[in-house]
Amino acid sequence: MVTTIRPERGGFLRPFGCGWFIREYLLGNGPLGSPRIDPDVGAPMVDIHDSYKTALHVAFANDAVARDQDLRVKRGEPLYTEEEYKKRVEFYLSRIPYRLLKMRYASFTRYFGHLKRLGWVRETNSPLLNHRNFGLPRPVLAQEILLLWVYLF
Repeated sequence: MVTTIRPERGGFLRPFGCGWFIREYLLGNGPLGSPRIDPDVGAPMVDIHDSYKTALHVAFANDAVARDQDLRVKRGEPLYTEEEYKKRVEFYLSRIPYRLLKMRYASFTRYFGHLKRLGWVRETNSPLLNHRNFGLPRPVLAQEILLLWVYLF
């Protein structure tokens, strides 16, 4: 028998935290299918936000298909094949509104502002995004916070 863990109120929990995602992204690990970056160069906040929202949407669609699987098991129907599973994920991905999963860009920049004030993220200049000699600032992880996270986790 398959059981699901679900909170009593409020629906399903967020599958991963924003802080964890930003850390892994800026380390260059490419969390949850996001593109890998060079940790020394960093990435623009827009790219980080877009990758975070995309990962949230994929996780939400996978959770929805898992709920469908649970219902199929309870009704005694066979499980989805791999192809059916992928089609169901695409079905849910196409129907998730962009605003459904919170963390709009304004909130994301505010969150990044807190990380900067704490000294956990610093900005670098990269000539990749600008036509002039200096580039737009790109956030990267500060070295001190890397050591702190290594000790905490």
